[in-house]
Amino acid sequence: MELSERDKNHLWHPLTQHQTAKPPIGVVKAKGALLWDEDGNEYIDGIASWYTTMYGHANEHIIAAVSEQMRQLDFVMFSGFTHEPAVKLSERLMEILPANQQKIFFNDNGSTAVEAALKMAFQYHHNAGDKRDTLIAFKEGFHGDTFGAMSASGIASYNAPFEDFLLKVIRIPTPQKDNLEAVILQLENIIAENNVAAFIFEPLVQGAAGMKFHTAEGLAAIIKKCQENGILCIADEIMTGFGKTGANFACDQLEQKPDIMCLSKALTAGMFPLSITSCTQAIFDRFLSEDVHKGFFHAHTFSAHPLGCAAAIAGIELLQSAEISEQQKNIEKSHAAFAQKIRNHSKVAEVRHKGVILAIDFNVKMERYGTLRDQLYQFFMERGVALRPLGNTVYILPPYVISEEQLQKVYDSIEGALAIV
Repeated sequence: MELSERDKNHLWHPLTQHQTAKPPIGVVKAKGALLWDEDGNEYIDGIASWYTTMYGHANEHIIAAVSEQMRQLDFVMFSGFTHEPAVKLSERLMEILPANQQKIFFNDNGSTAVEAALKMAFQYHHNAGDKRDTLIAFKEGFHGDTFGAMSASGIASYNAPFEDFLLKVIRIPTPQKDNLEAVILQLENIIAENNVAAFIFEPLVQGAAGMKFHTAEGLAAIIKKCQENGILCIADEIMTGFGKTGANFACDQLEQKPDIMCLSKALTAGMFPLSITSCTQAIFDRFLSEDVHKGFFHAHTFSAHPLGCAAAIAGIELLQSAEISEQQKNIEKSHAAFAQKIRNHSKVAEVRHKGVILAIDFNVKMERYGTLRDQLYQFFMERGVALRPLGNTVYILPPYVISEEQLQKVYDSIEGALAIV
């Protein structure tokens, strides 16, 4: 019996309406930028499996690091203990994170990294006797599916059934070249009328919204205004981190740095579930007290898992290598050339690119999860290209190891789709 047949007996898939969805494709092997299904069909992983396997599937350098660590220390709880992989990873992260980030808190996925960040922010004020109950976030932001992270997110298709149970969040538009003055004015009014604990944002690129961009100058101005008013700023770099926007982190391109950062996905290159919430020394110090209850009483069983830490260290080594740097530049150049080629196509409403991210808005009305979107997804899969349209937005965010030939096949499939929509 095929995997897809066995699957339906007991499994419940994410982001899936099982009443209408096609059976999932059974993947049996992955290497580099490629996936293979149980029938021997080959697919180019054009989005690095949700922007995660950035150094390619089954990367030998990461496999070796995890395998070696497994033989030395497989797991130990992180309360009352520490270990070399966690300490070494913190040291390596300090080399590449913005200089104001000084402390590392471990979680196990992107949503829980955000959850920890929000709790840090609320308790930071609480520990000083300052009760703050409001968050500021961007419209159409996405930060995860746990309740705090979901509260901060602004996409109704994920949140609608839970609206009555969410935290208090006020949303502002993303800063563009023509609206910054209005956004700052709105921000000032929100701050004046509410007890705001934190501002959370995806820096420069809103992923789930459809790879929508905003300006670094505008974002820095918002951060500065918030920090002047004692509001902690949380950068959700779960999607953007580890080289995707043309820098190690999108925040590297900001003059004003966040107080807290959330990292996951490419942190371990998909080899192991792990996430990090980093923060400034000042935030950490606010939790120091003779009163034990002013500590951060938040924990995950698999915090700082040695295998995940080993994978992350190996990933950072690859990120800093000359080979990966060159491949990032090549992808960016290829994206720019393809964007220029299709920019004036009658079925292209907009095309934009930053680093290894390329997004194309089709000039077609399309539901985020609907029949036409599903047909477009199927079109790509039938041509051996795994892309996951976000409504009418088709984006490419490939593994850094993708070949020129493979990347061209992805471009060709998109041109083919433009010809028939």
